[in-house]
Formats: sequence, structure tokens, C-alpha cells
Amino acid sequence: MTAQLIDGNALARQVRAEVAGRVTALKQRGIQPHLAVILVGDNPASQVYVRNKVADSEQTGLKATLERYPAALPQAELLARIRALNADANVHGILVQLPLPPHMDAQAVIETIAPAKDVDGFHVASAGALMVGRPGFRPCTPSGCMRMLESIGYKLKGKHAVVMGRSNIVGKPMALMLLAQNATVTLCHSATLDLARHTRDADVIVAAVGKRNVLTGGMVKPGAVVIDVGMNRDDHGKLCGDVDFADVSQIAGWITPVPGGVGPMTRAMLLVNTIEAAERSA
Repeated sequence: MTAQLIDGNALARQVRAEVAGRVTALKQRGIQPHLAVILVGDNPASQVYVRNKVADSEQTGLKATLERYPAALPQAELLARIRALNADANVHGILVQLPLPPHMDAQAVIETIAPAKDVDGFHVASAGALMVGRPGFRPCTPSGCMRMLESIGYKLKGKHAVVMGRSNIVGKPMALMLLAQNATVTLCHSATLDLARHTRDADVIVAAVGKRNVLTGGMVKPGAVVIDVGMNRDDHGKLCGDVDFADVSQIAGWITPVPGGVGPMTRAMLLVNTIEAAERSA
């Protein structure tokens, strides 16, 4: 068996086209959707991420404003700037790029963003809404994964889904979103005993642990759907995921590539959250 690819680039283009149509509709009503992106410090990966996010936004007609600050910026000044953006009716979404410099409390920064503008979906109010099944912004990476499953017509009801990783950004919300679609969910992590026993029983595997080749072909049930959230580098500096792609793609039914899989969809779902924030404020 050779797995079929779930093309994140192609799907992201579709999502951007949908967002562009919604942006046009708002502009016809005199509303310019606006995303404010804050970057503190000079982390190379973060600079690439924010550049791509701004470019994606502008491609759809969304206004994206990038604010850069030095790594030594006092936390109090960052919080004051976020509060000013909260109060600005012309700004619909606020994104503070993580990670932040060591002297900053990332959770305190996130909690300062108004929940109505929390387009990353990281605020405790957003997490609580997801937990109890209420409307709210969902984190972009799990949302992208769900959209990818939807794109292949996969029905999660009654299926066994294994999520590898328990972060607040991906693993935990991913498990809850799968559960909301009536999957039976196993959440695995660094203390899980016999990881392969769980993954071999899974119909869907979402790998999000940040360690390359952690999922191999012998750990996958034939025909399973494998979503690779990982972003790592191999020995030659080439981008790769958490999944041993060459091995697993011979066993799985569907698989996402790295690059070109979850990454583009994560950025695309940020645009979806931003346009929804603008629509709600209208």
C-alpha cells in the first residue's frame, strides 16, 4: 500500500480563496479586516513564520500589520501595547508570535489579549469554550488538521484517534476537537508506556511531539490516516516531521507531507479566525 497525500498547500489555497470572498463582502460594508502581528526579538524561525502570515493575509485582502520589538522590550510595555490594540475597533485580531524572550511570561501575555481578538485561540477563555463545546476561536494547527480530515471525506464517528503530544497549543485541543466529532481518543505523551501498542490500534494518528522519526511504519495500522504536525530538521538540515515518511507512507492510507502539509493549513486557519473576528464585530 502507498498512502495518498493530503496536500496542505492545495487545501490552504482553497481556504484563502474562501477567506478572500468574505473579506470582499466585509469591505463592501465599509469594514477592513485587520490582523495585528507582534514579534518580539529576532528568533529566525519566528521571523519566517510572521513573514508568511503577513503575506498570506495580504493575499486575501486582509490588512496585516507587523510590529517588531527588540528582545529587551519590558513585558509591561508589551502588555500596554496589547491593551491599546484591544481598544482599537479597527483591529480585529491580535497575534503575539511565540516563543517570547525568557524574561516574559507567555501566558500572562496571552491572557492580556481580548478573547474577541484571540485569533490564535490560546486564551484561557478560548480553551474553556473548546472544553465545554461552546463557540470560540480554536487553535490554528488542530483546526487545520480537522480541515484536512474533512477534505478527504473522513468520518471520525466511532473511529479510534491517537494524538501523540499533550501541548496546550496542539495536543490537548486536538484531542478535544476529535472527541467533539465522536472519535474515541487516546492522548499519548512522553510518559506513555508502549506507545506502539496504542498507535497500532489507531484509525487516525496525529503526531505532534517535536521529535523526528518518532512514528515508524511498524507502529501504524494498514490504511490509517497519519497527520504529521512535526517541524524538525534531519542530519542534512532538511525540514522533516515527526513521522518517518518513507516508512509510514508504505503502510498508511493517507498521510500529510512535511513540508507542504499541516504548516500551510495552520496559517490558513489563522486567516479564518481573523475573518470570523471581523464578522463578529460588524
